[in-house]
Amino acid sequence: MNSPRTTLYRDSHNAKILGVCSGISEYTGINRTWVRLGAVFLALATQGFALLAYIVAGFVLKKKPPYLYSDNQEQQYWQRVRQSPKRTAREIRARFRDIDRRLADVETYYVSNNPRLTAEIEELR
Repeated sequence: MNSPRTTLYRDSHNAKILGVCSGISEYTGINRTWVRLGAVFLALATQGFALLAYIVAGFVLKKKPPYLYSDNQEQQYWQRVRQSPKRTAREIRARFRDIDRRLADVETYYVSNNPRLTAEIEELR
């Protein structure tokens, strides 16, 4: 997955310090507050090593492009793709099967209620 939509960025638009926690939040779909609280807890639990990792990540990660997502729904879709690509593919296949089934129902309804069309179809066979 080399798509720009599946890359971890730092989100300086919603940032408090460097935007790393906000970027992780956007990438995973977890609320920013919980990610920030987790970062503070890790900084305290690791005696500052997590703070060093945060600073390094702030300089290593690229800034999130402003054009990355067209709307919130697209952002949520890509978060689901990052979390479970196989599940997302199954959901898309299921949607297409449902659309195909509904289209077949519409065709059946239309053909069964139109005797002239039914006759023309039978004549072609």
